[in-house]
Amino acid sequence: MQDPTMPGPRLEEERKPPLLPGDLMMWILIVSELIVFGAGLAAMLAVRLGDPAGFAAAQDLLDKGGAALNTVVLVTSGLFAALAVRAAEARSTGATRLLLAGASALGLLFLAVKGHEFRGLAASGISTETHAFFMFYYLLTGFHAAHVAAGVLLLGGVGWRCWPAGVEMAAAFWHMVDLVWVLILPVVYLLR
Repeated sequence: MQDPTMPGPRLEEERKPPLLPGDLMMWILIVSELIVFGAGLAAMLAVRLGDPAGFAAAQDLLDKGGAALNTVVLVTSGLFAALAVRAAEARSTGATRLLLAGASALGLLFLAVKGHEFRGLAASGISTETHAFFMFYYLLTGFHAAHVAAGVLLLGGVGWRCWPAGVEMAAAFWHMVDLVWVLILPVVYLLR
């Protein structure tokens, strides 16, 4: 038996948790993506200052109901991803896979709704050249949709292997996708 007054190996519960959960490279990716989206939104707001009436008229052509539905869809999928992290930590493989599948399915629903909106605008002859608003709209929401697609693949991949660190990493990426949408929504769909 070791003397309690003598220094010894640190107990597991004495170790400090890392400042950020998951892999450092994933956090570098997340922060860099947030900077890119932030720059795009800032540029849109700056250009909007020169033509607020034109931006408002262009914005009126968007499907705000679809945007609201997509917000509920992504926030709910983020909840599923967070619950999947807890299930993975509890080593509940079945629950983890089910929650990741639910988050992925909602991601696919988001893409379907966004695709419907893109098709409707295209059918009306609206493109990136119609107005500066639509250039920003297609760039920001299209780039975001690409991130949703990547996130669906990432969630599916970690669901297949189902290891806690991977689930946590994928969930962090998915939460970034959620956060970006919550930033895009007011600037693109609501700001007057």
